[in-house]
Amino acid sequence: MAPERVTLLIINVIGGAAVIGSYVHGLVTHSGTGFALWGGTPESIRPVYGISMILAALGYFAFIYFILFRLVPADTHIAGRFGFRLFYPIFLGILVPSVLWMPFTYAYIGNPTAGMWTGIRLVLILVGLSSGALVWALLNLQAKEPIVPYWLAVAGSAYFTFHTAVLDMLLWPILFQM
Repeated sequence: MAPERVTLLIINVIGGAAVIGSYVHGLVTHSGTGFALWGGTPESIRPVYGISMILAALGYFAFIYFILFRLVPADTHIAGRFGFRLFYPIFLGILVPSVLWMPFTYAYIGNPTAGMWTGIRLVLILVGLSSGALVWALLNLQAKEPIVPYWLAVAGSAYFTFHTAVLDMLLWPILFQM
């Protein structure tokens, strides 16, 4: 496996484990308060989020499969000026802030300050923008073969961006504060 692929795989394995670990830690250390993370989000909307989370996760698998196993790092050119390594900051921009969301949100619930709310918003903005950067990078690849995995990656990244940018970054903060 090419060293660039290995690096991206490590970013995703460690980052993904850290995200899941932060969620497990948050729910275990704040037993019985998981519903507090919804804030003022109406119960009628919560199933939409649940389904969307599953679709976003499936999208993640589609694009990470394409990037890791279908792109040849040495032959990857994005928008005529970037290479495969552009995926490093994109995935770090998705995963690192995602690790912080639940701890920040629980801290805010325990002591609601403007600074902590700003931190939560920044985390959500970074994830949403990084997700959008992934869609942009995939759409601007010069080699888009094989065609079916490529378009599944684009569709998966677009849905992932919808979830992180629209539902999480824009809608959740509005509903949380109700």
